[in-house]
Amino acid sequence: MFASTIGKVFGLAASSPAPALLAAVWLWQAETPAPLTPAPTQPPADAPATAKVDWYMRIWNGYLNRPLKIGETLTISAASVVFALVIILLAYLVSRWLRAFLQTRLAARTRLDPGVQYTIERLAHYVIIVFGALAALSVGLNIDVTSLAVLFTALSVGIGFGLQYIASDIASGLILLFERPVRVGDFITVGVDSKSIEGKVKNINLRTTVVITNDHIAVIVPNSKLVSDNLINWSYADRRARLSVPVGVSYDSDAALVTATLLRAAEGVEHVLETPKPSVQLTDFGDSSLDFRLLVWTDRPRRHPQIKSDIRFRVRRLFNEAGIEIPFPQRDLNVRGGRLRVVTQPDSDETREPDALFELDDEGNLTRG
Repeated sequence: MFASTIGKVFGLAASSPAPALLAAVWLWQAETPAPLTPAPTQPPADAPATAKVDWYMRIWNGYLNRPLKIGETLTISAASVVFALVIILLAYLVSRWLRAFLQTRLAARTRLDPGVQYTIERLAHYVIIVFGALAALSVGLNIDVTSLAVLFTALSVGIGFGLQYIASDIASGLILLFERPVRVGDFITVGVDSKSIEGKVKNINLRTTVVITNDHIAVIVPNSKLVSDNLINWSYADRRARLSVPVGVSYDSDAALVTATLLRAAEGVEHVLETPKPSVQLTDFGDSSLDFRLLVWTDRPRRHPQIKSDIRFRVRRLFNEAGIEIPFPQRDLNVRGGRLRVVTQPDSDETREPDALFELDDEGNLTRG
């Protein structure tokens, strides 16, 4: 076939003009079989990568990023929830790092009050956490922050009635941080009564305050109690505090000797300051005693129970040495007339005596009737 085609081409070329020659060449190309190309033995190099990308996209679009509609406005997915959690975690880590950074920088400023340092650290923590929560709701969960503000406004009345104590504690916590009537490190007494709590302030949180008592017990006090109840802050204006030790003596005692003895009792007591000097005051003429009080100053108000105890031990010892009597309450009974019946207790049934009846004579003496 190939030879006959060649013959036809050359025959036409010899007897035909140029157009006939071109037609003969085209005829030869049409009858010439195409060369055989080997079949590919493996797919292109980028085929596995394309298949992996398609598999990842199917998982992402079909499972992770598949929208789930809740109600009419809220649409979430597994990926958005993960994003929200990641944002909250990042906000917590940033807050923790910032607090450590501020604590290091502010600690170097010795003139800055420790309460102010604590307030700055706490406010920075709250601001970052709030913005992180809002960003998580807005970006991660696709929630409109404006709609949240409207929702909280609508629920404010219900929150005020249902969670009024928690809301009061939170508002009181902000008052404590800004107004600072109580600071970290202060020694306070809350509720000045038999159930009072006394100790050192360790932490001021948004809702509660941690107070460490002298027995090293942590007491969790609601912030509203610190704002509304009676509160003694022993360290508010000055670290020094004046302690009062009341004592009563007999009316027969020498007031000058009592004063000198009380001043001696304050000498050498641990944590009692020499300046200002101790002083003694006569406070009242009691029913059965002259009431004095010894006033001393200390720079350790947290130890005032032990300081007062040491002073009382010394007062009792020095009073015994000086012969000063500490009286106990006494009552005088005056009977002006009538009869007084005395019931005697028998030793046994055999020796029982009858009840005695006494009368008053004209001189006021008891006589057996």
